[in-house]
Amino acid sequence: MAVRMMNRVANMGAKLPLATLFASPSLSAFADEIKKHLEQESDTVLPAIEQIPRTEALPLSFAQQRMWFLAQLDGVSDIYHIPLFIRLRGPLDRKSWQLAVNDLFARHEALRSVFVAVNGQPHVRILPSEGVPVGYIDLRGTTDIDGQLVNLAANEAKASFDLSTGPLIRVTLIQIADDEHLLLLTQHHIVSDGWSMAIMTRELRQLYSAHYRNEPNPLSPLAIQYPDYAAWQQQWFTGDQLKNQVEYWRTTLADAPVLIDLPTDHPRPPQQSYVGSRVPIVLDAELTSALRRFSQKHGVTLFMTILTAWSVVLSRLSGQDDIVIGTPSANRGHHEIEPLIGLFVNTLALRVDLSGRPTTRDLLERVRRCTLAAHGHQDLPFEQVVEIVQPPRRMNHTPLFQVMFVWQNNEASEWYLEDLQATPFPLHYEISKFDLELGLFESDEKIAGSLRYATSLFDRSTIEKHVGYLSTMLREMTANEDQLTSATDLLSPAERTLLLQTWNMTQDDYPTDLCLHHLFEQQVARTPEAIAVVNEDKSMTYSELNARANSLAHHLIGLGVEPDTLVGICVERSLGMIIGILAILKAGGAYVPLDPAFASERLFDILTDASPSIVLADTTGAAVIQSLDLSRFIMVDPNSLLGGSTANPQITSLSTRHLAYVIYTSGTTGKPKGVMLEHFGVVNLVKFRQTSLDLDSRSRLTQFFSFSFDSSVCEIFPALSLGCTLHLLQDSTRLDQHRLWEYLEKHSITHVVITPAVLQDCKDLPQLSTPTTFIIAGEALPAALVRKLNVMLPNCTIINEYGPTETTVAATSWKFATDLTNDIVPIGRPYANKRIYVLDTHGKPVPLGAVGEMYIGGVGVARGYLNRPELTAEKFLNDPFAGDADARMYRTGDLVRYLPDGNLVYLGRNDHQVKIRGFRIELGEIEARLHEHPLIAEAVVIATGEMANKRL
Repeated sequence: MAVRMMNRVANMGAKLPLATLFASPSLSAFADEIKKHLEQESDTVLPAIEQIPRTEALPLSFAQQRMWFLAQLDGVSDIYHIPLFIRLRGPLDRKSWQLAVNDLFARHEALRSVFVAVNGQPHVRILPSEGVPVGYIDLRGTTDIDGQLVNLAANEAKASFDLSTGPLIRVTLIQIADDEHLLLLTQHHIVSDGWSMAIMTRELRQLYSAHYRNEPNPLSPLAIQYPDYAAWQQQWFTGDQLKNQVEYWRTTLADAPVLIDLPTDHPRPPQQSYVGSRVPIVLDAELTSALRRFSQKHGVTLFMTILTAWSVVLSRLSGQDDIVIGTPSANRGHHEIEPLIGLFVNTLALRVDLSGRPTTRDLLERVRRCTLAAHGHQDLPFEQVVEIVQPPRRMNHTPLFQVMFVWQNNEASEWYLEDLQATPFPLHYEISKFDLELGLFESDEKIAGSLRYATSLFDRSTIEKHVGYLSTMLREMTANEDQLTSATDLLSPAERTLLLQTWNMTQDDYPTDLCLHHLFEQQVARTPEAIAVVNEDKSMTYSELNARANSLAHHLIGLGVEPDTLVGICVERSLGMIIGILAILKAGGAYVPLDPAFASERLFDILTDASPSIVLADTTGAAVIQSLDLSRFIMVDPNSLLGGSTANPQITSLSTRHLAYVIYTSGTTGKPKGVMLEHFGVVNLVKFRQTSLDLDSRSRLTQFFSFSFDSSVCEIFPALSLGCTLHLLQDSTRLDQHRLWEYLEKHSITHVVITPAVLQDCKDLPQLSTPTTFIIAGEALPAALVRKLNVMLPNCTIINEYGPTETTVAATSWKFATDLTNDIVPIGRPYANKRIYVLDTHGKPVPLGAVGEMYIGGVGVARGYLNRPELTAEKFLNDPFAGDADARMYRTGDLVRYLPDGNLVYLGRNDHQVKIRGFRIELGEIEARLHEHPLIAEAVVIATGEMANKRL
């Protein structure tokens, strides 16, 4: 209606922007604007479209050029077919129908156009107006008519057109009964569009009625034809007249996102398949009425209101606040082309800005301005816009946008044929040119339509949820226009329960009254003579290890160690390392690991921050510490035989809420930060490891990681708490694949915690005779490596584990069961007594499958960062979902999403932190250090390469 109104105004000589219509509060005000414009001298009136000579080679419009090029690229394809199937009940006069089709074919040159290449360039030729034969199939008396109709309709819709020979329209009548037919009408998009379909149905109805009654042709002659428009467009768009439109689109779409990163159920294939399906949408009369009132109140169209809601949904799903959505524009800005059949439709790229936490009212105004501005610059063909903006071209998605919104508000394409009842015949044929295409129209008192989707990307259940989100957002908008769009809860109660409760039902019993060393002491009582630790050619039984640790612990108590006292330990990987760790815990203290291989500056920073008065150090460690030129510590060699009591110390003031260790991780300020972990979280870890990995006295575990890295915690303590044998791996074994493999085989190792980088280049390695469980931790696990390990180690188990230091080593795990069907390697489900939340930037749960930041709650959340109260308050938050006022959760900074089965997928960081060979590195820390150099003004640090080859 707006297009027709503005065309009438343009015929009066006033080419007004569409925004003028919306800015006018009444018809009289709009009339005043027209009068004002006519009184001013203006050169903005578009030149008239004039007839051109009909030569052998006529020009294509820009849209036709693009479609012709795509046809050459894709070959024979039904992607751009427009099928229409109608069931006709009543006496059909086939002769009148044939004559009506012939008249329509003769009337519109677009339908008679064919496209031929001359010297490699496409041109249009017009076929004679001899008509199009209407096919006829008689199914009367046959069996399974419905099945045959479905097959015939699908085959008709897919049957190819030859653009060079034509005709590019087919009409077939299938007779089902004496008074019932199915009309199959298919066109190629290169000669038609949605507006044209309305023209076609209206004119065929009029022509059929005229022939049926033996009346003259009722249609008025056409002033111009489609080739005249194509020639006019080629002339009009080669000059400087559209400089402002070119500049508008160049500026508006500058740096637009290449892809809307919607969560998909399947990996994006290398090339679009165009296979689609759809989910119906019906907005009930109550909601439709509310949307009309809301739109009228704010001076916007229903299209703008729904676009606003749809933009919010897409933003919440993708995690992006810069959304580009395509929408078709009729592009019938001249009165004389309104009655023409042809490809006139243009596509507008609407860029919606959702940044800054707008309210519904604010965002609606943004969408209104965006839509009106785009329509004010709609003359420039989309093909030209793409050339101007030059977005990256990829075969697996459309350029500029991947989501289309079609509002079908042109005249209803209804059939009223003489003595016939016409009803649509459902199409069992779906094409999806985009990732998503939302199509809506007003139907009586409701808004109806569908959400079409690419089946190569999405499952139906996912799209059904999207439809639900849209309906929820529309209801929320009309109910509270001042609410922040980010505050709207899109989730249904069922989905909210699933994400926050069902998938977090991880409650399990664990010893809540025991500290870590208590678990070890209980095991000593059960298996005193079993081998506890092996280090090269040396070993210790459980009783020997306990006695040595107790002796050292009593010495530490005598030096003043008590609960929460921090004790440093700087030793090489040795039996003394295990003795020292246990002794510190038995004395009630918390150990601070100091790997003597670390850079001296890092050790200096840790010792300065932790300020331990006592450091356990072997010969190597003592030399490193003395070189740091710090104030003297009390240093004790854990390898020394100190004598004294070997009985288990009894620290009555010690509880499971006291610190077990403080491990330092990378920090953005250039200084490492100490994470304070308490006993109860590690005890819970040990219990879960026991049940999930079947650990017992027959198990043999390796100690692979540096004890300054938190993965060492889940190597050492489960082993010593459950009667296993812990094998300490020296660097000569750890860093050589073949030596490592020989060690695993020789010692019949059952469990290995390892980084994927170590296994990356594994080849020509023999199978292990002992079924071994490989727990992959420290960095992302590539799918290719999983497949390689599955082939190389068919009798072994592969577990992918995830967890930040701040939540006691591990939070989720995933066990590889069968061959991967895609390249997604999940990080799994939460550990026992852990809770996982995937939240948006405003702390709200994201929809299932959407990208969000992972928050971890439950047992094992760290006390915080040592001496960093501000950072602790920023990263350790109250847990609003646990139903416990004292519950806390940790904000990881990791981006994840849920799979439909409840497994999580790790997607990366939302800050400057990376992992290299299992170590967490803050790029900002390195940049801060570089900035300290007087000759460096600016510094940027990036990580390049993959896995073992990853470098800064």
